[in-house]
Amino acid sequence: GALRIFLARHHPELLEHRQVDVGFDIARDARIAVPVPGAAEVAALLDDAEGVHPRLAQPHRRQHAAKAAGYDLIVSNITQPSRDSIRAAMERLGRWLVDGMILITPVPGIDYADIAGLHPDTPLVFLDAALGSNTPSVVVDQGEGGRLVTQHLIDLGHTVLCEISGPLHWFGAVARHESWLDTLRRAGLTPGFSIQGDWTALGGYQTAHRLLENGASFTALVVGNDQMAIGAMRAIRERGLRIPEDISIVGFDDVPEAACFQPPLTTVRQDFDVLGKQGIDYLVQRIEKPETPIEQRVIWPTLIVRASTAPPGSP
Repeated sequence: GALRIFLARHHPELLEHRQVDVGFDIARDARIAVPVPGAAEVAALLDDAEGVHPRLAQPHRRQHAAKAAGYDLIVSNITQPSRDSIRAAMERLGRWLVDGMILITPVPGIDYADIAGLHPDTPLVFLDAALGSNTPSVVVDQGEGGRLVTQHLIDLGHTVLCEISGPLHWFGAVARHESWLDTLRRAGLTPGFSIQGDWTALGGYQTAHRLLENGASFTALVVGNDQMAIGAMRAIRERGLRIPEDISIVGFDDVPEAACFQPPLTTVRQDFDVLGKQGIDYLVQRIEKPETPIEQRVIWPTLIVRASTAPPGSP
């Protein structure tokens, strides 16, 4: 049978390039892309890269879980993750007689029991739910990623660390921020200034300028994602400071461009391909074996050390 999987999409790390190939082949040489929040088109199925922004023209994936299991994948985009918007999207997709749904709901207020009640006979799997929640979900341990980058800077000898967090109404941003605080305190260090960003490069640029204009003195900067980090790096250089000699900087996500930043960015890799594959695998299990237990499956992030970090005062 054909599976139509609903991907309720509102996830900044997967929208770095304004559209994203979610990585599941649905036909020969086919790919699925997700429109930006607010885009008029609900879902875009691209059978080639013609007319797509060049940065979106990723190589076609090879063996992927959805196709391998004999299922098709469709995508629905929502502008704001709320019960009402998810209800409307689920009703639209219900016309396709979907067999299962994957929802990406990275903010509080989306209750599993409430949402599951909208389509009680349709298996659901959540991606990017809160760590530790009692939901059928697959998540990356965002707090562990925050610990990895913060501990890396501490191990280099940094004692004054500031932060540009993501918006603190997102599960991932909260987990990374709280892990930054906890890791510093466990090391006997006082956290420096922390300012919320908005996930964008421009937001990182403006927020880094605010930190520096307010006289914050620090030798390391923890940034909530790679996009904000590239903006912060520009702001630091405009102040006549060097990276990493004067300020070490870390990001989060390990977007493909991170290795090409100047200098290449130390960051945390969360593997979206693995996240998507495990989400599909779990959903297929729930469809084909209804007795599959409700559980949360956790993926561990990886620290990627590059040239944007060094001991303080490095020549």
